[in-house]
Amino acid sequence: MKSDQQCRTDKSLTGLPSNATANSWKAPEERELAVKKLELEKLQQELAQHELDLATLEIDLRTFENHYLRTVGSRLAMLDELEAKIAELKAVRDPQNDVAREKARAARKQADESAERSAVPGADSLTTEFKPSEDLKRLYREVAKKVHPDLAEDETERLRREQLMTEANIAFENGDTQRLRQILQEWESSPESVKGEGIAAELIRIIRKMAQVKERLRAIESQVAALKRSDLFRLKERVEESKRVGVDLLGRMAQDLDRRIAAVQIELDAINGTSKQ
Repeated sequence: MKSDQQCRTDKSLTGLPSNATANSWKAPEERELAVKKLELEKLQQELAQHELDLATLEIDLRTFENHYLRTVGSRLAMLDELEAKIAELKAVRDPQNDVAREKARAARKQADESAERSAVPGADSLTTEFKPSEDLKRLYREVAKKVHPDLAEDETERLRREQLMTEANIAFENGDTQRLRQILQEWESSPESVKGEGIAAELIRIIRKMAQVKERLRAIESQVAALKRSDLFRLKERVEESKRVGVDLLGRMAQDLDRRIAAVQIELDAINGTSKQ
């Protein structure tokens, strides 16, 4: 009769796992699946953070744009309107002057465009600097990590995820942590969040999800780079740099425009006075 030690030795010689390692032994495809799951988890975390950074940057720029339009854009529109009126009056006084008529048309076009740019729908909702709380950012990252459309496996699921991400973006912009929690609960209790089947199929799904996530990361990188190349972002940086040294750049621009508006208004009043005489 063999001793326990001899039995264990025999098993090792035959290549069979011992009782101590049998439960931890995994097939190669299982080990690969575990590795890919970890890689996907890291990519999802990275994607969630990048989505948060992009959303924050977009809201920051919209907030700054609204502040700029209220402070400077409205004054530019007023100045363009006064200059258009002057050009139109000059054209009326000299109807045979083609150059005056062309200047009047160009000035009116400029004034209309300035007025349109300075009228921002919903500007009142973004009047202060956007400062999301840590809880808000954490919830948004969690939603992006679990619900992101690029993790969908079919078109129906993608549409559902896109709808929830749109709602999450709105909630983030509004600082609505309760709605973000609701979105998480909706997703976690939905059928789409439950996936199964065999190891091979799951491995393929994970590899494809990883490819989708990487593609989205590249897209976000391009979007952020484009935003940071924009004139609006560069102006925002100039304003912030000036603010750090105690200079209100937009305030100075507004004061300069006020002086120009006053001068043009005097010119317009003089032309109107001459026309009435």
